[in-house]
Amino acid sequence: MNFAEAADGAELAWTSEGEGEAMLLIAGQATSMDGWGPTAELLSRSYRVIRFDHRGIGRSGKGDAERYTTRLLAQDAVAVLDAAGVDLAHVYGHSMGGRIAQWLAIDHPQKVRTLVLAATSGGKWPDAGTLPDKAALEALTSGDMSRLEPLFFDAEWVMNNPAATHTFFNSHASAWAKARHFTASREHDAWSRLSEIQAPTLILHGTEDALTPLPNALLLREHIPRSVLVRVPGAGHGLHLDHPETVEWIRQFIARKNARGLRP
Repeated sequence: MNFAEAADGAELAWTSEGEGEAMLLIAGQATSMDGWGPTAELLSRSYRVIRFDHRGIGRSGKGDAERYTTRLLAQDAVAVLDAAGVDLAHVYGHSMGGRIAQWLAIDHPQKVRTLVLAATSGGKWPDAGTLPDKAALEALTSGDMSRLEPLFFDAEWVMNNPAATHTFFNSHASAWAKARHFTASREHDAWSRLSEIQAPTLILHGTEDALTPLPNALLLREHIPRSVLVRVPGAGHGLHLDHPETVEWIRQFIARKNARGLRP
């Protein structure tokens, strides 16, 4: 385990596995690096995968309370990349991690080789169709794993992957940190800046995502220049884990961009 120092002195736990071009994985709200589970292992066969615990989560320090915004959390991600000696990385963000990844690509374009956004949004939108299903939101705030599982994962995947499921839903975090992560995610608003994203962007979204409904992905596709949207049939909010075929789609996306002369 390694530690990076954030701008306010908070220690951020991170780890690295695999070889090749660097890929930074940014986890979702109140989820530790361990939550990437089998997806990290699959990606590490092709890339140097770097994972980290958000401030207040897992083995990272909680830091200053005012730094819990998606834009400032993106600065934490930069601190991790710098500590890992990485100047340029593929960046893969899930849910709140995707919100953080948007700011990383906007504020630090020189750091982002390609961008992968899964089950995420650019922020609040007036259309009610972008809002979480009420029952789904209540389940999220309850923290009840039995209520959350169907929103994230296919039942068969849960049955076959009990350890990965348990790890995903049981990250070490205080109520103080969880509340700040929830607020950071809900207050995210990058719509007016998404057109500035220069990195080739792949958007992955489940057609049955009740926490971040599909219209959010359609809007991301409209706002991010030259982005590619892949709808994942039948997938919920946790498609980054229970749909391993997405890993191959990511590899293919990156390979195509490299073949077209993506910056080294």
